[in-house]
Amino acid sequence: MDIFTSSAAFTLVANSTLAVKIVLILLVLMSIFSWSIIFSKLYIFLIAKRDNKNFAHYFENEVVGLKGLEVKLNEYRKKACARVIYVAFKELKRIEQTSLPLNLKLKILEENLKRALINGRQIELSNLKKTIPFLATCSNAAPFIGLFGTVWGIMHSFHSIGLQKSASLATVAPGISEALIATAVGLAVAIPATMAYNYFLTKLQDVDKDFAILGNMFLNLVQRNLIFFKEKEGE
Repeated sequence: MDIFTSSAAFTLVANSTLAVKIVLILLVLMSIFSWSIIFSKLYIFLIAKRDNKNFAHYFENEVVGLKGLEVKLNEYRKKACARVIYVAFKELKRIEQTSLPLNLKLKILEENLKRALINGRQIELSNLKKTIPFLATCSNAAPFIGLFGTVWGIMHSFHSIGLQKSASLATVAPGISEALIATAVGLAVAIPATMAYNYFLTKLQDVDKDFAILGNMFLNLVQRNLIFFKEKEGE
């Protein structure tokens, strides 16, 4: 009998002990959840990369001033890249509305905006990181959960051997085969979870670099528009 055929595998699972069945159900649930995370994060990172590229193109070719940027931020308000910039833009508006002398405003401007951009990046990266740690949990825990099911199944097999007082291959093989399925399923859960986790860590770094570039573009825009403060001060 080929244990890798679907009918044989279902037969082995059906004949396994309750503990092994519970382990297999847990592993299947972990697999379903991990694959849902993988597909959703692939889509999210694809959209984030596209939005970052479009926003960088806007900074390079279309933006003409802070007023125009404000309109664009409102248009892109649901995008992560715009929310990063908007945190700093709000800080810019707060500084502009203070009653501090112009020279003091300019003195605190750059550092305040840099801190605001860092805060915005951390908030958006935290949102992107959500559920990704579960992949690491699957990667680390699934093989051991499967191994537990295997050990339990083998213990049950040896117990059955003792009761039957027979150690023939026909007696031993079915129990060990059904026990080893738990290890195989555990590895099937862990391997894609490990690969996806490492991939998404790389994508997070890429998105963070994009956010940093957009932040620098925003700072450059502000420095080119320092006349904005002088005009307000003269009103």
